[in-house]
Amino acid sequence: MAMTHPEGAPLFAFEHTYVRDLEGLFTPWQAATAPAPRLLALNTTLAVELGIDPDALRTPAGVATLVGNSTEPGSTPVAQAYSGHQFGGYSPRLGDGRALLLGEVLDARGERRDVHLKGSGRTPFARGGDGKAAVGPMLREFVISEAMHAMGVPTTRSLAVTATGEMIARDTTVPGAVLTRVAASHVRVGTFQYAAALDDPTVLPRLADYVIARHHPAAAQSDAPYLGLLQAVIDVQAALIARWMLVGFVHGVMNTDNMTVSGETIDYGPCAFMDAYDPSTVFSSIDQHGRYAFGNQPDIAIWNLARFAETLLPLIATDPHDAVGPAMELLGTFDTRYRQHWNDGMRAKLGLPDGLVDEAAAGDESLVTDLLHQLQEQRIDYTMFLRSLSSAVRGDATASRSLFAQPEMFDTWCERWLVRVLAQGRDPHAVAAAMDAVNPVYIARNHQVEAALAAATAGDLGPFDRLVEVVTQPFTERPGLADYATPAPASFGNYRTFCGT
Repeated sequence: MAMTHPEGAPLFAFEHTYVRDLEGLFTPWQAATAPAPRLLALNTTLAVELGIDPDALRTPAGVATLVGNSTEPGSTPVAQAYSGHQFGGYSPRLGDGRALLLGEVLDARGERRDVHLKGSGRTPFARGGDGKAAVGPMLREFVISEAMHAMGVPTTRSLAVTATGEMIARDTTVPGAVLTRVAASHVRVGTFQYAAALDDPTVLPRLADYVIARHHPAAAQSDAPYLGLLQAVIDVQAALIARWMLVGFVHGVMNTDNMTVSGETIDYGPCAFMDAYDPSTVFSSIDQHGRYAFGNQPDIAIWNLARFAETLLPLIATDPHDAVGPAMELLGTFDTRYRQHWNDGMRAKLGLPDGLVDEAAAGDESLVTDLLHQLQEQRIDYTMFLRSLSSAVRGDATASRSLFAQPEMFDTWCERWLVRVLAQGRDPHAVAAAMDAVNPVYIARNHQVEAALAAATAGDLGPFDRLVEVVTQPFTERPGLADYATPAPASFGNYRTFCGT
């Protein structure tokens, strides 16, 4: 449905509850001026969800707002404050060193969403950097966050990437850009760490109450609301990390300032998708010891949540020592909750019957474990293999079998698996269709992402636009897109990602 934007009306009907309620956790600031802004990518679907006319965003006034050159009437841009454990080391003052919260909008469903700029120049929280961002990393966040959204993974989303018209110094000089990001909020575990360390004792309870009201209102009905908040954040993070693991996503920098209390994926820096299944997979150039390797992500999540729990102890009980036991008890539920989400997801991906309690069901865990062992041992592409299994259910296991250099072990596993999948007369075509609905054909393959970003940086947005089109319809196989469904060639080499700062 076409939208019209009244001439002279603000593009965004901004509200500012964060600024209104959380004095002490932000600094008012303005974006640096971009000399020659030019829109590179616009998420028209998201714009409509936000109740904004995409055509209005394409106008000079719209582009000026998206890059931070102009401020909407009534807008109060702020740089948000937060702390964080970075690779296990505590930094007491991080904050938005190159980002600004423009305000909040109510989307078409009445849900509150932050609108945020990334790469908009130095703020008082900048730690020696120039506060700018390059075209490549901002387009990278756009394509990967939209790919995640299309696969059903909770995530911040990208509304636009706007070139600034200036060159910035990195390893070489590269064109600069600003990302306009949308999120349920940008409140992080690190926000709570910052609030807990302030001399003003009123900030932490105001922050906790704000988060309960905005994200986890059921906690307010609990006899112990702050324990209810801790439980709610544990729950959403357990579900989120399970979703990452199910699609082979490696975040790469799971610092506490990169964990939201809303349960959305945030900060797509050195992230990537795993090709060959291997829990030790690390892409980030700065993760020298594999702290944030693929298989470590659930353990890092609970470590981060423990840091979150520490901030809440004074709110849970007058004497924080009395709060330790209840908080530890809740933290102990993470593994069970994560495992439930992961098991449910893996059962769906493998087409295993749900809800049947029989002797065969006891062997389902070993089916999954044995499969993952084979995938790791023979370096099998995780995404391609799981997608191929629906063909095996339909009666042709050739595609799955062909991925193995030594297929005999797969043959034995496949026979066991098919007996289970087709138990009690289940319709193979219905099972296969359900598997195809959760196993993507297309993910943001690393070699395709790098090729698209290199072309875009050189001025050709065609490969980037094509990649976005492909990965935002991940479950529907389409002719002519085989190159997007296969892993990188051997010539791509060992892949390394960088944080993009």
